[in-house]
Amino acid sequence: MKKALAIYEQHPDDERNRIILLDYAGSFAAQVAYASDGTFDEALDFIHRAYDLAKENQMKDLMCQTLTSLANIAWAKEDYRQALDDAHQAIALFPPSAGNQEESADLLSGALQVLARSYLSLDMLDSAETVYRQIEPGEDVHLAYIVQSNLAKIALRRMGAKQVEDDVDEAFEQVEDFYFKALGQKDEYYQETLRQEMENQQLEYRSKMYGRTLLITLIASLIVVSALMLVVRYRMRAQLQEKRQLQQEAEHQKTLLYQANEVVTFLQNFILERSEVIKKLNQGGDSLITLKPHEWSEIERTLNAIDNNRFANLREQYPNMQEDDIRLCILTRLGLSNRTIGNIYCITISAVQHRKLKLKKDVFGETNPDITLEQILKN
Repeated sequence: MKKALAIYEQHPDDERNRIILLDYAGSFAAQVAYASDGTFDEALDFIHRAYDLAKENQMKDLMCQTLTSLANIAWAKEDYRQALDDAHQAIALFPPSAGNQEESADLLSGALQVLARSYLSLDMLDSAETVYRQIEPGEDVHLAYIVQSNLAKIALRRMGAKQVEDDVDEAFEQVEDFYFKALGQKDEYYQETLRQEMENQQLEYRSKMYGRTLLITLIASLIVVSALMLVVRYRMRAQLQEKRQLQQEAEHQKTLLYQANEVVTFLQNFILERSEVIKKLNQGGDSLITLKPHEWSEIERTLNAIDNNRFANLREQYPNMQEDDIRLCILTRLGLSNRTIGNIYCITISAVQHRKLKLKKDVFGETNPDITLEQILKN
């Protein structure tokens, strides 16, 4: 990166590219310093130069990018207050005046991540949770796992479960290892496909050259026919091999996703089992169970934290739902038996079943008897 920067500075024909290159050089130097426990002075020098140039040219998107880089370095140096200040400045510049919509979203996502990470490092859990919920992963699986893992970590830290929090970190590190291994295998596959495509193009070119030269005689025609048959056979084999590789890749990705989902489900169930309210529900037996308002709030807050804001979205989508209906949905999501739910509402099992059917029909508009309330909430 230093050599590329030195060459580029001899021909500074594009100020924007120069800023980007300086920021990349600083980010690379910061990664080296972080990995080797070295000093960040060189990295800060590169990025400060990039920020000054961006500010001088009023390139707000690059100002946002360089401020985010400075915030990441401050966080790596454990100067979390400085990281918060830099991240807030970067977010204040959003939306940037340059760049397409996807690039702008990536800039904002990067600034929000370092902001939330800094709040979490300062143990400001409410602020960290608020920022993480502002991040929209979209189809980015890795970013979604970053958000969900940190929300789970926040919930555990509020419960004081330090050992469980460490176990969560270890579990999600394994998930990230699966993800990056999958990306590496995918990149190797594409590199191999590109190489084969180039080889195929060379074969096609040579076949055409031989065909033009040897078509004069019958022997040349036979050679051309043979060559074409070989090419067709090679392509058929190559296509078959490519199809097998694609199938293997799809199966591998499916396996990784299943493993990741298993980890998330295990962690969600583990967090629920640690809740005192859940313990109270599970130990109720056939006796009357009474939950106080703050206990209902604790259950709903815990489910929102581990279940992607499910009941917050339910309240928003169905604002006219009664509180008793919301609570029935919560108990159903927890997988409690109709007997236990009846003990809470002081009604019979058949009355519980009737309430579920009425809620399914009147609120969700579902009349298919084969579809249960549990399936509706799951979807």
